[in-house]
Amino acid sequence: ARSVDILLLVVLAALQTLAGKPDLYYYWSSPPCRIVMMTASVLGVDLNYIHLNIKKGEQFKPEFLSINPQHTVPTLNDNGFVLSESRAIAAYIADTNPNGEKIYPKDPKQRAIVHQMLHFDCSRLYPNFLDLYKPMMTGAAFDEVKADKLDDSLSMLEEYLKRNEWAAGDQMTIADLSLMATVTTVEAAGHDLSEFPKINQWVMKTKAAIPDYQMANQDGVDTWKGYNLRGKEREMPQENRTTTTERSTTTERSTVANIKGPFRRSTLCPHQW
Repeated sequence: ARSVDILLLVVLAALQTLAGKPDLYYYWSSPPCRIVMMTASVLGVDLNYIHLNIKKGEQFKPEFLSINPQHTVPTLNDNGFVLSESRAIAAYIADTNPNGEKIYPKDPKQRAIVHQMLHFDCSRLYPNFLDLYKPMMTGAAFDEVKADKLDDSLSMLEEYLKRNEWAAGDQMTIADLSLMATVTTVEAAGHDLSEFPKINQWVMKTKAAIPDYQMANQDGVDTWKGYNLRGKEREMPQENRTTTTERSTTTERSTVANIKGPFRRSTLCPHQW
């Protein structure tokens, strides 16, 4: 039965290749977008990366609203099948990839733990981070109460990592990629992680396990550095940018980068939540 499942996944992957690569609408430094980018990197999935400039309101253009009425990124369009939540996209990419089980186990109990940690990130850790730092980007003072809440969530992750080698057990999963996008952003924004040795060890280990980590996560993370001090975005240095191609349509479209295998730096991407 297992060999049949693998064969079906291989056939599905071949059909997807024939149908064309899925489109990923994204915003470069958005942590949720980077969850999907790291998942694609680990599994070697080819995507058409389409940058939406949120600052210019490109997410409200009719052509994108027809795809995702929520006007959010990331959004995946796999030849007409559309998903618009980062962790759902990561799970879908893993489920439809022949090697996906290595980061998204099929065992019900193991998968339940992965889901537990995904929900911990999206319902607690990441919201605690945004609650503290988003107001500071418009001039609000550092809030000790909110900082304590963030530290409390980080302490919970520290405890999980004391019990397991990875966030959801003895192998790296999409839960680690989700948490990695959040934790590295927390650190880049200036939050002190020195009291969390297990988290710091896990960050280094996870970086080493992600192919093309610089492109998949770090370049976006770097745009956060100093943000909490200046209250303004930090763009990537000009020398780190590359020319991209434009899709030809009757209306103005977003910049597209076809990224295959190793990530190729794609667009002039400022900062996004």
